[in-house]
Amino acid sequence: MEQRGCGAWLEGRQWVVLLVALIFFWSGASAQIKYSISEEVKEGTVVGNIAKDLGIELSTLTERGFRIVSGSTEPLFQVNQNDGILYVNRKIDREEVCERSSVCLINLKTVLENPLEIHYVAVEVVDVNDHSPSFPEKEKRLEISESALPGARFQLPAARDWDGGQFSVQQYKFSHSEHFRVEVRDRGKDGKMPFLILQKQLDREAVRSHQLLLTAIDGGNPPRSGTIEITVDVLDVNDNPPLFTKDVYSVMLNENSPLGTTVIQVNATDLDDGVNGHVIYLFGNDVNSNIQKLFDLDAKTGQITVRGQIDFEIQDSYEIDIQASDQGVAPLTTDKSVIIKIVDVNDNEPEIEVTSFSSAIPEDCRPGTTVALISVNDMDSGLNGKVICSINDEDVPFKLMPSLQDNMYSVVTKSQLDREKQAHYDVIILAKDSGQPFLSSVTTFSVVVSDVNDNSPEFSLSPYTFYVLENNNPGSSVFSVSASDRDINENALISYHIPRGIDDENKWAYFLNINSENGNILALKSFDFETLKTFHFQVVATDSGTPSQSSNVTINVFILDQNDNVPVILYPVSGNSSAEGLEEIPRNVNAGHLVTKVRAYDADIGYNGWLLFSLQEVTDHSLFALDRYTGQIRTLRSFTETDEAEHKLVILVKDNGNVSLSATATVIINVVEPKEAFAASDVKSSVKDEEENSVTFYLIITLGSVSALFLISIIVLIVMQCSKPTDYSSKYLQDVNYDGTLCHSIQYRSGDKRYMLVGPRMSIGSTIVPGSNGNTLVLPEHMMRASGEVRRLPSYYSSYTSCMVLINYVACTVQCIPSLSQYKHMNVGILELALRSNMLFRAEYGCGTNNPTPLTGGINNRGKVGFIFTHSEIQQLFNRHSTDIRQKPFQTVKINN
Repeated sequence: MEQRGCGAWLEGRQWVVLLVALIFFWSGASAQIKYSISEEVKEGTVVGNIAKDLGIELSTLTERGFRIVSGSTEPLFQVNQNDGILYVNRKIDREEVCERSSVCLINLKTVLENPLEIHYVAVEVVDVNDHSPSFPEKEKRLEISESALPGARFQLPAARDWDGGQFSVQQYKFSHSEHFRVEVRDRGKDGKMPFLILQKQLDREAVRSHQLLLTAIDGGNPPRSGTIEITVDVLDVNDNPPLFTKDVYSVMLNENSPLGTTVIQVNATDLDDGVNGHVIYLFGNDVNSNIQKLFDLDAKTGQITVRGQIDFEIQDSYEIDIQASDQGVAPLTTDKSVIIKIVDVNDNEPEIEVTSFSSAIPEDCRPGTTVALISVNDMDSGLNGKVICSINDEDVPFKLMPSLQDNMYSVVTKSQLDREKQAHYDVIILAKDSGQPFLSSVTTFSVVVSDVNDNSPEFSLSPYTFYVLENNNPGSSVFSVSASDRDINENALISYHIPRGIDDENKWAYFLNINSENGNILALKSFDFETLKTFHFQVVATDSGTPSQSSNVTINVFILDQNDNVPVILYPVSGNSSAEGLEEIPRNVNAGHLVTKVRAYDADIGYNGWLLFSLQEVTDHSLFALDRYTGQIRTLRSFTETDEAEHKLVILVKDNGNVSLSATATVIINVVEPKEAFAASDVKSSVKDEEENSVTFYLIITLGSVSALFLISIIVLIVMQCSKPTDYSSKYLQDVNYDGTLCHSIQYRSGDKRYMLVGPRMSIGSTIVPGSNGNTLVLPEHMMRASGEVRRLPSYYSSYTSCMVLINYVACTVQCIPSLSQYKHMNVGILELALRSNMLFRAEYGCGTNNPTPLTGGINNRGKVGFIFTHSEIQQLFNRHSTDIRQKPFQTVKINN
């Protein structure tokens, strides 16, 4: 029996040596450097300089995020990013970290970023003798029969020392006794087991009991010890111990076996009779409480059953001491070890550990950039512990790259990132083992994409078009621009500026200033429509990225006219530049005689420049009439002998602005005798006195005849005027020297509609062609002669229902007109010019076609156009003129014939 015990001890020692060798082999394969430190050292104790030993520059430690990758618990060690020194983070208890292990190695994983480096550091925690051996009880009572023969063995309680290695229990000593000695049996990782050996036959009659002191001593220097009192009671004759039927008990048990599963049954017999031969089974004194929680032993049958959860990953085998004892007064016992080997089943899901960057990944990183490290582990063995990793979502721009080390992967980019499309990714890692059936686990980690200045600012419009009233206040905001940037933060912070240049195209930029923050544009001067009608300039938007991105936009500015110019009298003008003129007319003129024409112009456009003439002061209202549109002064009747010879007319010329401006002109009209009267007077003065009576008689007859003829002429003219037909042709069309900007009005009647022709002088000679509903425009006769041809607008162009009315431009367009080659000369750009020149009214006319063709008609060489409107239409346009142009620059007028 002693030889078997010695062989088992040697076999256990070989297993320990093999285990230590495997541990050192694994340490060398997984760690690049190794340190040693004693347990129980103070917090902050320096272990070693990792950066120095690895050859890493200290200046890059912080920049590269040098750190130790640890789990969820508080780490035992930390590394200083400034000097690379590894130090103890908290007090280390070797017995807690490496329980029942001869060699205690703590493997650390250090990580450096940019580029990513991983180094493995092994720290061996060296045991110190900080625990004394202790027994589970203070005293132990043994009963030994007096018939026991010398050499009999009795197991004693084993002392427990939390220290390991040489600082564990090394020997046991007894107090001096001639009957007993202690023998120590090495049980491998379970430590040394003391046995009481009987040296001399006991004599109960001489000594009924023996008091012994068992001392356990560890291998420290100085050694520590613990004691227990052993009381040996000498019993009478039961001299046959139980004997087990097998020398070795060994069994295989699947992990996760259900509770109550039978593991094995041991059997022992006793040659004694009666109670001395009745055997019961007990756990050995060295069986710890954890094993007793996992297995149950039936004292009567020796059957071992599963009591707790069996986990291969916690422990893959168990060696349990079973003690067979008889029921004698002094029971005899026999010990036997039962070896239970646990069979692994696939009951553990793979564990995934993600080491990701603490900072975001820039969107311009190249494909293949490492963003995270994946470490997988499966506590199962064999195929059950072989793990395959993959990314669960193929749409993410990442892929897994296996590492040289098993169960290690790198997550790298597989395509270009774009933060503007997606700034955040949730990467799902799937780990699956090779068991049957397989088990899997999933973990998710986030990848944040940081912004790079790769987008230029974008303006909300391109180009911008703004309308600004003239006479604006210098320094006030006239308009604003806005741009946006798809980047974020500083890369999206936009500033604005106007580029300056010396060329003519950029000279207007010097009259503007822009707020660099909000894009508000200020006018540094007051604009004058009469000197500047439109201009354009550039605005540049620049972000705050490095390097910055910029874009520019063209700003088209149109100055809108205000009524800020007083009408200027061109005629009459006297020598001192005053608006006063003298006209002489013969007394014998008929009604309707053109006395003179007041000519004026206004620098404004539109209604602001449309001038109207009125008589502010007149000597005789019955003699003279003033055309309010042309400024022509005509006689209303023939002069009589009672009419005064001099007449004073004060003419008021005012524009049609919202607040009209005006000027006055004075015309003095002298009525003189006709040339025939002057001739008669000369004849009369030359005759001789002696012929006075006869000549006077003839003169009276002549004057009477002339008066009669004059009266007849007046009557004929009145009759002709009353019988004049409705078709009207202006007799003043012959005034080809007209060069003013005044609009004229000619009325005509067709059917039961009254029409008025409005436009520049060139259109005054237009006539109405019968048979076309009275609304087809024909060029004047003298223009037809000049051009050599007559151009008529087609019948479908006769309604003139889409028109714009201006002082300088009375433009009409008709939609749904087919493209006619003979009208190509009618420049549509004139219409656009009218739109930009303070257009007040625009009529819309739709014909149901998807692609209407705009056409501008009646254009002369000055860009002036004229068309026919009804009186109600003109009145409607005038009423619309009161609308504030700043609020509604384009007014729509529906005109129906």
